[in-house]
Amino acid sequence: MVLLRTRFPRAWAAAVRHPQMVDALLGVLIGVLSLLSVLEGPRGIPGRDLTALDVVVAATAGLLITLRRRWPVAVLAVATIAAASAVADPGEIYALTMVSVICAYTVAARRRRTIAWSAGVAAALIVFLAAVMFGGQVWDSSETLEDLAWMGMAVAIGDAFRTRRAYIAAVEERAERAEQSREEEARRRVAEERLRIARELHDIVAHHIALINVQATVAAHVLRPRPDQAEEALTHIRRAVSTVLEELSTVLTVLRHPDDPEATTEPTPGLNQLGGLLDSVAAAGLRVAHQQDGEARSLPAAVDLAAYRIVQESLTNVRKHGDPTAHLRLSYTSGGLTIAVDNRARFSAGARSRTGHGLTGMRERAASVGGTLNAGPDADDRFAVRAFLPAPLRKTVEA
Repeated sequence: MVLLRTRFPRAWAAAVRHPQMVDALLGVLIGVLSLLSVLEGPRGIPGRDLTALDVVVAATAGLLITLRRRWPVAVLAVATIAAASAVADPGEIYALTMVSVICAYTVAARRRRTIAWSAGVAAALIVFLAAVMFGGQVWDSSETLEDLAWMGMAVAIGDAFRTRRAYIAAVEERAERAEQSREEEARRRVAEERLRIARELHDIVAHHIALINVQATVAAHVLRPRPDQAEEALTHIRRAVSTVLEELSTVLTVLRHPDDPEATTEPTPGLNQLGGLLDSVAAAGLRVAHQQDGEARSLPAAVDLAAYRIVQESLTNVRKHGDPTAHLRLSYTSGGLTIAVDNRARFSAGARSRTGHGLTGMRERAASVGGTLNAGPDADDRFAVRAFLPAPLRKTVEA
């Protein structure tokens, strides 16, 4: 079969697509062989002229071969009875024994092992007993044992073919499941990357747009009475616009060239840039009292970025909804970093129960590194953001 598949791939593909046609052609071939065996005389028996019974036997053999895939067990039963009738007449040996062997192979190839071997053994015994009891053959003769051997070999080959086909189907199914798993993993990573990019863009744009809005308001208010302050406000606006454009360019460059390590040289934002962030909000008129507990240390990149973005978004919310003063506290412990930002909030009607995209993004950032974040008004009518980002202190082992 492997040779046919490699030497004649088109013929093999056509045979796989039309198995019933292949069985019909094989049935015609078996019928012709049956008639030739009568004319030539099989196994030393002199040939003779064809009779109507010979034609019926040949047609029956061809029909059984044609229908063997559709009703394997039933066709094997009919073929076994026909083969037993043929071997029972010592002078009339037809090709029906070959038909019974082919049908036994079909049952073994298409049914489970217990049915295959039970049907094969039963068919072999029926033909064997018919040959010994009615055909005059000796039970241990080479011809009788040859029929048994052919039947057993047919069942064994059919069972092996069924096992191999089941193995190939299982391998293909596992490969298909693995491919589906890879596609699902790819889709999940794409969704996570989209969420991360959306969060980055929100943090970049929201913070700087809030500062620009404040400075534009100041510039419009003092433009005529105090032009020097208006000029200073416009300078801050220009710096904020330049900064946001640079950060957006960095993000977009990474998106355009995801596999280029030299696409951007800008460092990932972190707490080492906290001074610049506080300067930018101070220029916008927000006074931030910064306090640090514990010794600052290097944090994992993901935790460092999350901490910076949480502080940035918290201060942006202060500018939007609070008074111009805020308190920022960073507490370094052996288990991680605690961020606390609070200020006197100005609540409008229904604002206490409102949750914006900024708070949702901060919670997602904290959760992405295994941390927690709580935000809301406290008993003193101050709005407080409390976040804990785990970053265990690495212990050094002395030699």
